[in-house]
Amino acid sequence: MYREPIYRQAIYHMKTNSAALTEAIYYILLALQEPIHGYGIMQKTSSMSNGRLILSAGTLYGAISNLLEKGWITPCGESTEGDGRRKMYQITDLGQEVLQAEYNRLKELVENGTNNIKNVQK
Repeated sequence: MYREPIYRQAIYHMKTNSAALTEAIYYILLALQEPIHGYGIMQKTSSMSNGRLILSAGTLYGAISNLLEKGWITPCGESTEGDGRRKMYQITDLGQEVLQAEYNRLKELVENGTNNIKNVQK
């Protein structure tokens, strides 16, 4: 099994200041693989999680503010669809690195569970 080199893990921890992303942040970053506005992020995260994750506007815009500050996302213009202008956001290269590192961490968790929990359905 491939393991991330220790120096890459150290870089990840320096960039994120945490070992794990919250579920909401993970799904927001997934949603931002293409430019999208806040309401679109709310719809996409709900769809990807099969309706399990419903982001309120306050939660979403607090997260967006935090992600902008960390440099994980960037504004990328405005959309004029619907009844007005909506700010568009997109993941940055740094955000993509953080998302990939989190994906690798989650994949390792699942692999360890599959290999170590008795009677796991594969």
